Amino acid sequence: MTGKAKTAAAGDSDVDAFMAKLRDPRKAAIEAIRQAILAAAPEIREGIKWNMPSFRLADYFATTNLNPEGGVRVILHTGAKAKASGVGREAVPDPDGLLQWLAKDRAMVAFDGVADVTTKRKALQAIIKAWVKLL
Repeated sequence: MTGKAKTAAAGDSDVDAFMAKLRDPRKAAIEAIRQAILAAAPEIREGIKWNMPSFRLADYFATTNLNPEGGVRVILHTGAKAKASGVGREAVPDPDGLLQWLAKDRAMVAFDGVADVTTKRKALQAIIKAWVKLL
């Protein structure tokens, strides 16, 4: 095998190419988020959606986002359009208080940088596991 080995089989060559070209000081944080989300559940796949690394099962459910004020965000959703699902404040455990709810089926987790992603990795993965079970 040549090149960088993936830590999760769900890695996508389009995302790898996007990351190779990305020139942003938050690149390491995005990479840490990618690895955390892909490791959360084996059925998660990634791709480029909305011009950023995004994550899917059958439909996309999470998208990374560069905060214009600094840091990186993960937007959790139920796809491009709101759907009736079991996702909601009461259904997604968040004992660490990471989720900022944007709508009844849309939430955000914000990270200051790679160290913050590392600190919040397990809590993020627990949220992702709960989110995908409800989709």
